[in-house]
Amino acid sequence: MDLEKNLLRQVGEAVTKFRMIRQGDRVAVGVSGGKDSVTLLEALLALQRRAPISFSVCAFTIEQGKFLAPIQPYGQWLLSRGVEWHHFTDAPSLRLIDDEPDHGCDLCSRFRRRAVYQHCKTLGANVIAFGHTADDFCETLLRNAMFTGALSSLPPVTYSRQRDFRLIRPLVFTPESLTSAYAAFLGCPVIPCGCSQKTGTVRRSLRGFLAELEQDHPNLKDSLLSAMGNVKLDRLLDTRYLDPDQNEEAEVTVSSGPFPILINS
Repeated sequence: MDLEKNLLRQVGEAVTKFRMIRQGDRVAVGVSGGKDSVTLLEALLALQRRAPISFSVCAFTIEQGKFLAPIQPYGQWLLSRGVEWHHFTDAPSLRLIDDEPDHGCDLCSRFRRRAVYQHCKTLGANVIAFGHTADDFCETLLRNAMFTGALSSLPPVTYSRQRDFRLIRPLVFTPESLTSAYAAFLGCPVIPCGCSQKTGTVRRSLRGFLAELEQDHPNLKDSLLSAMGNVKLDRLLDTRYLDPDQNEEAEVTVSSGPFPILINS
């Protein structure tokens, strides 16, 4: 079907372009019960069957006490499809809810990151895949530019601090409109997280802002993604990349090719 074809094309492009998965990798996919992570999992399982290299895929869920419904039906649905699924309850995160009920996203993320690394080691994984979509990349770019004063977004590929895990985001070119449609096609149970119900957040405001602009400019997110791979450093204000004596016609551009990013002048 066209839906699956488009999904596999976009994920395949990301995996190939950024060399996300390599021979012999064991990829652990973080699934949260939502549409994005289950779409990512299904796409990687499909690529596993078709790829010219050999790699394994498993799924895991970290319970931090914020699901609005039991996660087990979601896990049982995965197991019924032959997916290797592991469920971990993170006791420190549960204590955090009791001790600091009003804690913010940053603290919760640190707890989740520690738990992910801890449990993925027990799975024998060397690659961890996250379900951030093209929408997340665009929203993060705008949030960082407008509220942190930095031109940056999510990296498609990076490494844990100890470099024992390669962290990948294969849905970088995949919009949420596609993950929503594909999850509905699969008929998977969706388990909402309490964090997604929060109102008045910067992320929700940016999402509404982009949605409004897209009514008149439907290719807006494609343009933002292209911009992230076409950075003209000498047209910005970072003095590390500015040479007041250089030829006015010269440009310093960051290529959108595989890592490491090359700077050409």
